[in-house]
Amino acid sequence: MDQEISFGEFFQKWMKEQNQYLTELISTAKGGNNMVAEALMKRVMEHYEHYYKVKSRWVEKDTLAGILSPSWISSFEDAFLWLGGWRPTMAFHLLYSKSGLQLEGRLLDLIHGLSTGDLADLSSHQVIKIDTLQRGVVKQEKEITEKMAKYQETIADPSMVELSHMATKFKMGTSGGGGQNDGELNMVEEELKLALARKECGLKEVVKMADELRLETLKQIIGILTLTQRVHFLIAAAELHLRIHEWGLKRDSDQR
Repeated sequence: MDQEISFGEFFQKWMKEQNQYLTELISTAKGGNNMVAEALMKRVMEHYEHYYKVKSRWVEKDTLAGILSPSWISSFEDAFLWLGGWRPTMAFHLLYSKSGLQLEGRLLDLIHGLSTGDLADLSSHQVIKIDTLQRGVVKQEKEITEKMAKYQETIADPSMVELSHMATKFKMGTSGGGGQNDGELNMVEEELKLALARKECGLKEVVKMADELRLETLKQIIGILTLTQRVHFLIAAAELHLRIHEWGLKRDSDQR
């Protein structure tokens, strides 16, 4: 079914499902047994995996208009995109922000030695593992950014400059009656199509690398957290995603 609809339609459907999962996560955080929480964690993570699986198929179909310039998100969200999605390092900022807020709200409990169980209760061992993971993700994110920059620079490589020069020469030399210049111009334009297709293949590779890092970062963070902490982290992630999308769309609507 996902293959029969546009990615924009899939995204809207996926967001509705994320909102439903948010409701379940909040309910579980208020009080639920471990078996229920574990089952919910599995479904939520599968939901994220499904998103990137479908997105990967659409990257092959339409990297530029469909993924790097999405029409289904707000202009505000678009301004903060990194290669068609969220920066992987943002997950760590989210984790520490939520941890700090929960720590502030339950400081008295911690002072009295009571375990909160949520993100305010990160152990020193967890913090070390998260810090190590963050350093690795920062490095990978930088490498992918640099790889993207190199692909962007190829738009002005010698072959592209030569093709643009030849196309200009033949266009300016072409008369209304057609002739040899028309044929040569067609050949140049065909070469240009092939060159652009090769460059788009490079972009697809970089976008897929970025998506793989996004999903892997999420999985690695989840793997460090306890079950209760996972619930609170995924609540924070869903709340941030859903509300920013909602606020961004309203902002766009108000400015029309």
